[in-house]
Amino acid sequence: MTRCARLIPIVLILCTAVAGAVFLRERLSFEALAENREALLAYRDAHFLWASLGFIAVYIVIVGLSLPGATIATLTGGFLFGMFPGTFYNVLAASIGAVCIFLAARAGFGASLAERLQGGSASRLQTALRENQWSALLIMRLVPALPFVLANLLPAMVGVRLLPFAVTTFFGIIPAALVFTSVGAGLGKVFARGERPDLGVIFSAPVLLPLLGLAALSAVPILLKKRKKGG
Repeated sequence: MTRCARLIPIVLILCTAVAGAVFLRERLSFEALAENREALLAYRDAHFLWASLGFIAVYIVIVGLSLPGATIATLTGGFLFGMFPGTFYNVLAASIGAVCIFLAARAGFGASLAERLQGGSASRLQTALRENQWSALLIMRLVPALPFVLANLLPAMVGVRLLPFAVTTFFGIIPAALVFTSVGAGLGKVFARGERPDLGVIFSAPVLLPLLGLAALSAVPILLKKRKKGG
C-alpha cells in the first residue's frame, strides 16, 4: 500500500470530524435529545433489539469519526437502556470506535512516525510508554485529563500495540461510563424539571478521588519496575 493510500482513512476521519463539528453539533446535542426523547423511547419499546444495535452503531460512528456528541451518546445510552445494559452498550461502542480511529491513525502515519522518533524527549516518551504499556494506557483512560480523541491518537503515534490499547480502553473507561450512564438514567426527572444534567459530576470529589486512586494503583507496576532497575 502506498503512502498516500495509507493516509486516506485518517484524512477521511479528520475531514468528517471538521464537517461534523460544523454541521452536526446541534443535532448531536442535549437539546436534540430532549426534543426527540418520546420518539426514541417509543421506538425502543417497540423494537428493543434494533434500537440497541442502532444505538451501538451510531455511537461507534461518532467515536470512530471523532464527531461531536460522544458525551450525549453516553447519556442517551443511560436514558434509553438504564444502567444495564446501558453501561455495557456505552463501553462496547466507545471501545470499538476508539480501536477504529487507533487503527486508522496507525495505518496512516503512526508506524512511520514511531520509527522516526529517535533521540530527545520524544524518544524517551516512546520508550517509557512501550515499556509500561498496560499501566500507562490504563492511567490515561482512568484520569479524565486528556480528551478522548487524543487518547486514541497518541498511542498510535508512538507505536503502541493493538491488544494493550483495546483492553485498557475497554476496562479503563468503565468507571467514567458508569458515572455518565447513571446521569443519563436519571434524565427523565431532569427533562421533567426543564433543566440540564450536571456533567461536572465527573470532577467532583466523590467521583474523581476514586478514579485517581485507581490510577495510582495502575502506576504501582511502573514504580516497582523503576525501583527494581534502580536497585
